[in-house]
Amino acid sequence: MSTTATKTLQATFAPPTAHKQEKLNDLLDTYRDGLQEAFDAGASTMSSVSDIVTPYDLPYQAKAALCNYVPKLRKTYNAQELDDEHPVRLTNQAATFDHSEERDYEFTWWVPRPGRGTNFWIPLRINPEQEGLWHDLVSEDAKAGEIRLQQHRTNWVLHVTVEYPVEEPATDGDITHIGLDIGETALITGCALKDGSPTDPLVRSGSRAKHLRKEMYTTLKRLQERDASEWRTDERFAHYQNALTDIVEKASREAIEYAQQFENPVLVMEDLTYIRERLDYGKYMNRRLHSWAFARLQGRIEDKATEAGIPVEYVNPAYTSQTCHSCHRIGRRDSQAEFRCPHDDCHVSTFQADINASANIARRVDPWGESVPLDKAGRDDSPRDGSRSDTATTHRETSAPAQMTLTAYEESKPSTSDD
Repeated sequence: MSTTATKTLQATFAPPTAHKQEKLNDLLDTYRDGLQEAFDAGASTMSSVSDIVTPYDLPYQAKAALCNYVPKLRKTYNAQELDDEHPVRLTNQAATFDHSEERDYEFTWWVPRPGRGTNFWIPLRINPEQEGLWHDLVSEDAKAGEIRLQQHRTNWVLHVTVEYPVEEPATDGDITHIGLDIGETALITGCALKDGSPTDPLVRSGSRAKHLRKEMYTTLKRLQERDASEWRTDERFAHYQNALTDIVEKASREAIEYAQQFENPVLVMEDLTYIRERLDYGKYMNRRLHSWAFARLQGRIEDKATEAGIPVEYVNPAYTSQTCHSCHRIGRRDSQAEFRCPHDDCHVSTFQADINASANIARRVDPWGESVPLDKAGRDDSPRDGSRSDTATTHRETSAPAQMTLTAYEESKPSTSDD
């Protein structure tokens, strides 16, 4: 039996001509101006956003995406301010691609522009591992979703969400739900539930990734302060990106190998799609957490799970760090590493906090296991010692999978226009 899966394809533009570069910069600046005005105006409906963005010199695919996106910013994602590096969002009507083996860059994208006859082709450098899906996209065997265009330093990066048919993972007999908590101190914490009890947990340290991100930020900032040559800065940036990507690949492979130890595994993770809009922990914490691609790691786990025939489910992330996995009532996280259940009738007094969170994540795949009080949806899910929990509390929309990439710290990038 077949079902559908979603994946985000990534491509980097071949170096554009000066004329095309100017058009791309104009598209990005104008989009961000329209987004900022609509957000500042508190536009909460598609029609009110349309009234604001209609005068802007944007392609209709961008205006339609803004009309759909802006109302969600405060209502759904609880955004208090806009991130400075917002990508250009386009509806799937902009998904016009071409392929020819006769070109140096075989795949190209028809970049939308306002007005008749203003569109232009741009060559794409694709990920070779995703080539099959790019062919499916061109032949329309795969269905395109939202498109995002982002400028990363000197490069333009295109993300395309695609939906494609896959064989539905089959499970025979009892299912083992395995919660995966993605964090900063503990990169991955996995916990299988057997008869409702945590079993054989997996904890992978995030210290190496944390060290690399700190070193990357410091190094790139120093190079910029010294006005180092662009090629030198890009070389160091690529070095750290490759090292972080290697960590992501190894960690995601380890998560799948862990799941395969159990009978009929089903991976359960938190919805982290809009982490950038929701996290507001102050300048220092935002820089750290925004630079770490929670959703990038989740995406690679999901990719490998699909290849291994392991189903993946996503659940509401609220209170996973503050709920006791045993009695399902709110406790407290006195420190980053320790969860305390204050209820005398519960056999749990203290428990490793990340394992407790991953057990809660696994349990929540069953809707009857949800114990989060609806009237507390805005409560802070963090330790009591002033530090923040690794568990990110955000909302995931399944039709728009996470598209974050491993980027440098926000302050290490050259300044661009506000979005």
